[in-house]
Amino acid sequence: MDDSDLQTVPLDNTYVETVVHHDREFQRYALDNGVYFAPVDEDEAERLRIIHNVFNRMFEGRLIFPPMPQLRRVLECGFGSASWAIDVAEQYPTCEVIGIDIYPNMAPEIIPPNLNLQVDDLNRPSTFASNHFDLVNSRLMAGGIHSNRWGNYMADILRVLRPGGWCQMVEIYFNAQSDNGTLTDNHALRTWSSRYLQSLQPYKDPRAALQLQNWMTDAGFVEVERRLIILPLSGWSSDPRDHDLGVANRDNVHRLLASLAIYPFTERLGMTPADVQLLVAQARIEADNPAFKAYFPVYVCIGRKPGGSGHSKGSRHHHSHRSGRNGDTRKRART
Repeated sequence: MDDSDLQTVPLDNTYVETVVHHDREFQRYALDNGVYFAPVDEDEAERLRIIHNVFNRMFEGRLIFPPMPQLRRVLECGFGSASWAIDVAEQYPTCEVIGIDIYPNMAPEIIPPNLNLQVDDLNRPSTFASNHFDLVNSRLMAGGIHSNRWGNYMADILRVLRPGGWCQMVEIYFNAQSDNGTLTDNHALRTWSSRYLQSLQPYKDPRAALQLQNWMTDAGFVEVERRLIILPLSGWSSDPRDHDLGVANRDNVHRLLASLAIYPFTERLGMTPADVQLLVAQARIEADNPAFKAYFPVYVCIGRKPGGSGHSKGSRHHHSHRSGRNGDTRKRART
């Protein structure tokens, strides 16, 4: 695509304004609109890169789960640190990869030329052309999609996929479980989980991971498959693969127990920062304790849009953040 297809527009400063709460940096737009309650600072960007590497281990390096003989256009909903989008763009250099997020500045400054990162709120109706993408990836979006938006969100994904195109979804259910039943509601890790699920409501559906299959089917997807995978919180497993996965995940868990909790626990549940820090410290100890065999359930769901391989062009207007925090911001027009 040449430069005549690109139209430079200023990136709305609303999307890059940040505010500090309890020594962590948050996007003002996300908090003001109840979109997302996690930080957007470099520490959180690093955590997102860590969880991407954990998922790479979990999925044995597979970025795309459905059978995709040809990839021309891919959409990622909520690119975050852009790790998945970058890997796909590099692995499929002739494929156009588009990532959408409300906050652009956790992505690296240099991205592949076939990757276009655009700024938009996925809680608003999608205006991408119908029948446009071969694949839509939605991963860890439960913390960002409004609870009353999921039906329309799934319908939007179905609409923008070409006939025969696929959607893949990955969500962690942040309700800590015990592989041997020793973790009880009296433990800090379960207390953290129950308070986290409580703190998201009514803005978010904290049990979205459990409903992906039904939502996808209700939206009209076919060949819908769901898989539940255990994600160990540390290296407690005697199975070599799960042990390595838990070891890799430990750093992510230690970080997320703090980053996902600090704003909603203090601002929505009324806990003091000191109480949050104490709960997080205790939960980290339990997550590391091999006696508890603690894990988070991860739900993976794929579904196909009915029909054949039809493909059409359309237009999309978004703020686009391509290659640097201080670089050009663009609106890419498609015809």
